[in-house]
Amino acid sequence: MEKRTQKCIILIQARTDSSRLPRKVLALIEGKPMLWHVINRIKKMKCGQLVVVTTKRKMDDEIETIAKKTKVKCFRGEKNNVLDRFYQASLKFKADVIIRITADCPLIDPNESQKVLNTFLKGDYDYVSNDSETIPNGLDTECFSFHALKKVWKEAKLKSEKEHVTSYILKNPKKFKIIMIHNKDKKKRNHLRWSVDYQKDLDFVRKIYSKLYTKRKLFTINDIFNLLKKESSLIKINARK
Repeated sequence: MEKRTQKCIILIQARTDSSRLPRKVLALIEGKPMLWHVINRIKKMKCGQLVVVTTKRKMDDEIETIAKKTKVKCFRGEKNNVLDRFYQASLKFKADVIIRITADCPLIDPNESQKVLNTFLKGDYDYVSNDSETIPNGLDTECFSFHALKKVWKEAKLKSEKEHVTSYILKNPKKFKIIMIHNKDKKKRNHLRWSVDYQKDLDFVRKIYSKLYTKRKLFTINDIFNLLKKESSLIKINARK
């Protein structure tokens, strides 16, 4: 019997209430909301459907508006159970494979995310992600099977496990087949802050965009590294002491 093609979906997790930097996913970068940039960068992946996942709260209506403007679907669920939001969205869109991206990563590189998906599809895994030590913080991509997600949805009990979608998987390596993708040189880069948690992170990202962003060409992780080699002072904008 011919093997059925697996349906892959990308779920971009987004909300407007962040205690450290409220409404950060709506912050303008080169005239467009951060979420808009994340969506349009991730659209470069060779994958199936892209869905923005947010809450049913009124304050998150703007997130759905951005999704509609970028012509992607939006799924809305309960505020305090992100795990259930992912499970219900995956059910609705009949996903076999789920890629998880967060909306506060406007420097996400779809080429790096594609490597995670390709590794998952080629192997017999429940969960694949890029390694958090050898890549800058902000390129994080997780890929997991619907079977694994369903298992987590049934078994996870702690509040933290429902707030952080994949924490149950990572805490139970004997229950799941897990692999982390390392950069070949294994050089530590997790001190580089490319996600947006604080105003200084947003200042850094805006500076990178001001130098590299064009409407015609996607800038990549290597473009950013080359820029930082030439202008190392940019790293100091959001460096942690």
